[in-house]
Amino acid sequence: MEEQKEHLDALNDIRSMMERSSRFISLSGLSGIFAGIFALAGAYIGLLFMEHVDEVEWEYNRNGVIAFYIFDAMLVLFASVAVGILLTIRNSKKRGIKIWDNTAKRMLINLMIPLATGGIFCFVLLYHGVIGLVAPATLIFYGLALLNASKYTFNDIRYLGICEILLGLISSIYIGYGLICWAIGFGVLHIIYGAVMYFKYERNA
Repeated sequence: MEEQKEHLDALNDIRSMMERSSRFISLSGLSGIFAGIFALAGAYIGLLFMEHVDEVEWEYNRNGVIAFYIFDAMLVLFASVAVGILLTIRNSKKRGIKIWDNTAKRMLINLMIPLATGGIFCFVLLYHGVIGLVAPATLIFYGLALLNASKYTFNDIRYLGICEILLGLISSIYIGYGLICWAIGFGVLHIIYGAVMYFKYERNA
């Protein structure tokens, strides 16, 4: 009985080592929660700004309005990435895992290719004045990026990616609700995902 337990412990250790070498498991669920909170705050600021923009201002200061929303989104992105990096570093030290290895590099590359493509595509949409499809495009390409990167980290990210893509497709049909869908995708879904990740992988770690 004791020998069988030792074999099982050895197998579990081997499995853990293989998982660490093939998947980036230092992502923090708390970073998802903070990213969601930042996104909701950014969406709320955008909504308040929208209420003060009338048709005349939109017609004569369209570039200024668009610049405000880009700046708002960049602030949300910067805050989310900064907190995400700090919490991931803390999680790596807690688990005794290297934060930057070949697996992390592969995950980042697979994440950035769709994200960079989506960012360029969104600027092309702005250039051609197709503003209503920018929010759906950000959701769709972000979802594709998560799907692409999920091969190198937790499988749970795959489901978040699918939800982002579906929400992006829905918002591409109901264009007038782009900001609301954006808030749901980057805000509410991130908070739910982050909470699930935290209680599933970190709370008792």
